[in-house]
Amino acid sequence: MNDSARELAERRKEYETAGLDVAEMLGDPVEQWRQWYDQASEAGCVEPNAMALATVDPAGMPQIRYVLVRGVDDRGFQFFTNYTSAKSGEMHHHQQIGALFTWLQLHRQVRVTGVVERLPDAESDAYFASRPRSSQIGAWASPQSQVLPDRAALDARVADVEARFAGDETIPRPPHWGGWILRPTSFEFWQGRPSRLHDRLRYQRSSAPAGGVAGTATPWQIDRLAP
Repeated sequence: MNDSARELAERRKEYETAGLDVAEMLGDPVEQWRQWYDQASEAGCVEPNAMALATVDPAGMPQIRYVLVRGVDDRGFQFFTNYTSAKSGEMHHHQQIGALFTWLQLHRQVRVTGVVERLPDAESDAYFASRPRSSQIGAWASPQSQVLPDRAALDARVADVEARFAGDETIPRPPHWGGWILRPTSFEFWQGRPSRLHDRLRYQRSSAPAGGVAGTATPWQIDRLAP
């Protein structure tokens, strides 16, 4: 075993953080996520709204990349991208996706699974209007996920878009760019604990009560999972 392999095999960090108890968790996992997000922000975690987004491509291969969550409400998590990108194509093809938030300073992660759908155009318009002008130009210029001959080709596209909108006070949202929303069906809150005996608490929708109203959201059930 070489030194690098030995260093990896022997690397250890004991997690001494406080544990999780079902009785202390909020009933709504979105609100519990908000609480952890706020704590991650206060702790100085880098990009606390970064979400690793897992999709499946048409060949059945898993794909994963980070995106930045730009909104969360009762519907789920909102993020924005190019609708012609590889990840958008994968989400069009297969709407069931997974996501992961990781806050290493707090030894925490949250796994989310659910179904994705496009945001209404009005919401995409509103968010696009809030972006810096340079980011708006980038959305028009980048043929996301397509092969480029070199960086100069991208720079040339940016220059063309800058010239196109040079006299315009506002830049409209490109028709190929907009938002998605991940509607969660399950959450798993993970807290690192000593001896690798971590706490894992999973939220899933409980069964609808007999006589319940069709389409009404049912409460969340919380289960403890073995580490």
